[in-house]
Formats: sequence, structure tokens, C-alpha cells
Amino acid sequence: MGSRRLPAVAASGEEVGREGVRQPGGEVHAWLPGQNQTVCGLALSRTRLRRFPHVPFDYSGTDVLTEADAVGWICPRCLAATAGRRGKEKHGWVRESPRP
Repeated sequence: MGSRRLPAVAASGEEVGREGVRQPGGEVHAWLPGQNQTVCGLALSRTRLRRFPHVPFDYSGTDVLTEADAVGWICPRCLAATAGRRGKEKHGWVRESPRP
């Protein structure tokens, strides 16, 4: 059984934060370190996406982006692929109000 790796960020741009650390900007995708493509299937070399192995891809579909954010767009296909069963119980769903 392989170990489950957490996705990192690949982005079209970058900016340097207050601490002097590179941060993603522009278009953001999920990327598994060690692979040459994003989770949604874009080749990193052809799309010229920059890798950010130190930044985890922990975005959700309810995140609101403003003009003050360096990130301008989060890939919906990467969100769907990485969301999986977040917040669900380990054994699946539980009916809260069963029918009679």
C-alpha cells in the first residue's frame, strides 16, 4: 500500500511575502510533489506553472477571493479531486432522519 501524499500548490504567478517566502499567485492548481502534472492533468512544463512544495493545497469551494488576495482563481477540477470525503466519517454517511 502506498503512502498518501498531501497535494501542494502549483501557480501561474508568485509573490514574496512579508517573511521573504515565496507565495503562490494568479491561477492556483493542486500538485502532488514528485509528479510533472497537476491533479487536474495540466503539464507543469507546458503551462509554465511554478511549484510551491512548501504551500499545502488547502482551499475549499467556499473560499472567497478578493482583489487583495494574490490568488486570483482556484481550479475547480483540482478542488473536486482533492476534496474527496473531507469532514465525512470514516465509515461513510449516516442518515440523520430515517424514513418510517
